[in-house]
Amino acid sequence: MSTAQRRQKSYADVQRKDLEFDVGYMVFLKVAPVKGSYRLALPSSLSAVHDVFHVSMLRKYVADPTHVVDFEPLQISGDLSYEEQPFEILAREVKMLHNRGILLVKVLWRNRGVEKATWEREEDMRAQYPELFED
Repeated sequence: MSTAQRRQKSYADVQRKDLEFDVGYMVFLKVAPVKGSYRLALPSSLSAVHDVFHVSMLRKYVADPTHVVDFEPLQISGDLSYEEQPFEILAREVKMLHNRGILLVKVLWRNRGVEKATWEREEDMRAQYPELFED
């Protein structure tokens, strides 16, 4: 029995390797529930991020300029949330529901791409954001 266990352990040990990260390394973090954890020394700008991770969740980051994303600064509230603001109306549509027409508008939201535009009821959008309809 112990011979079989040693053989299985040797197979598993081939796949296993020790990870080492130095101060200043950039790492990718994969988030998933796992037993066993380590506390990271994060900069004060990341004080809202939980600083306890399992080391297997960290991957060394290889710099790539295509990973840089342009963004506009957000107005974030104290609970780390923000209110989305509509940017423009892309399209209009009338959906028929029980012989009644419902006016819909496709709204492009600020800080989101065109693929994330959503269909909203026109009357709701007119009530909340009348500035969108001033033409």
